[in-house]
Amino acid sequence: MKESENYSPVNNSVSHDTHMSDPLWKQVLAGSQMLFVAFGALVLMPLITGLDPNVALFTAGLGTLLFHIITGGQVPIFLASSFAFIAPIIAAKTTYGLPATLGGLMAAGLTYMLFSAVVKIKGTDILDRVLPPVVVGPVIMSIGLGLAPVAVNMAMGKAGDGSAELVPYSTALMISMPALAVTLIVAVIGKGIFRLVPILVGVVFGYILAALFGIVDTAPIVEASWLAIPNFVMPELHWGAILFMIPVAIAPAIEHVGDVLAISSVTGKDYLKKPGLHKTLLGDGVATASAAMFGGPPNTTYSEVTGAVMLTKNFNPKVMIWAAVIAVLLAFIGKFGAALQTVPVPVMGGILCLLFGSIAVVGMNTLIRHQVDLSEARNLVIVGVTLVFGIGGMVIGQGDWSLKGIALCGLVAILLNLVLPMPKGTQTHHIEKVDDLV
Repeated sequence: MKESENYSPVNNSVSHDTHMSDPLWKQVLAGSQMLFVAFGALVLMPLITGLDPNVALFTAGLGTLLFHIITGGQVPIFLASSFAFIAPIIAAKTTYGLPATLGGLMAAGLTYMLFSAVVKIKGTDILDRVLPPVVVGPVIMSIGLGLAPVAVNMAMGKAGDGSAELVPYSTALMISMPALAVTLIVAVIGKGIFRLVPILVGVVFGYILAALFGIVDTAPIVEASWLAIPNFVMPELHWGAILFMIPVAIAPAIEHVGDVLAISSVTGKDYLKKPGLHKTLLGDGVATASAAMFGGPPNTTYSEVTGAVMLTKNFNPKVMIWAAVIAVLLAFIGKFGAALQTVPVPVMGGILCLLFGSIAVVGMNTLIRHQVDLSEARNLVIVGVTLVFGIGGMVIGQGDWSLKGIALCGLVAILLNLVLPMPKGTQTHHIEKVDDLV
């Protein structure tokens, strides 16, 4: 990252310290706002993958607290569920079961820690060599496009894999499409804090619409206790699930670098140097591994929260700590989690049509911004094979010793980049801005 890019128009001594001495109640209120911004995406991921949203809230809070302990409470970042793991979690649960899937996610957290050690020893340039845009772009595109059938099936009232009809087709479309439309409108023309919460607004609107159509089952809310321990699940070690999950950690690790660069730009402080990228990666790794130990989804830094930091000019990391504490407390409210689980499939499906498409566009944007020349045979081979393997469902190996989906295409992209010779005179493109990634 260039020296001149460590700073943004908000970089001044007054803006850095404006909120640092706020009274406790203001910090708690600001923390609630940050959690509100992250909430829609935070709970949507576990609902899609069949994990417990209360556990996701608990592990998001726990992971954020661990991250701040490791980084010395210097970075205003909130950690929560990573969308990059949706397809792998769904596939792994079907093949290996939930406990083994969680064991694989623990291994993904350990992979982050390995990345952290490599960055500390070799420096950040190692990421540019191993994970250039020609690798990162198609892998991220594969994540979004590979999930497209899940979004469409849910929008039409079916299960994610299309195996069963959960809501009549016509009713589902009358819910999913308006929910999608509202999400689009808020994302494009929303002002202030509302522009940061299009997912949450879309979910609330869709939920109300679904209730009017009579497809919301409130019985679980009535039956649930006000206070309840989240449905924690212990992981099991299974080599097949571990080998399946480890390569998936590639895309979120790169996304993490982008998020750290983004928050550095917003606050005017170079977090790549202090506390250091190796520590922020370590924080992500510990947060992800600890989440898997309790049955929660992997954690990653949230771009929505970075946007909220930029909007409010509140750079105090203590605000994120309060957001984490509030998330942990909400996790023990049984009726709250039960209400989240009553969100009908078409509501989620409509919004996911935008989210999964956006992920694919992020990957495409990575290639475009870095001017990756796809007329060059080397680049064409890497992108083409990666997309087909990732979206087409290529499987290499059998049984427990097999690789497929995002895990396979990520590994193949890295190997092709390392093996295929670079054309003479080609310069390495460096990922320097968050817009290249998220």
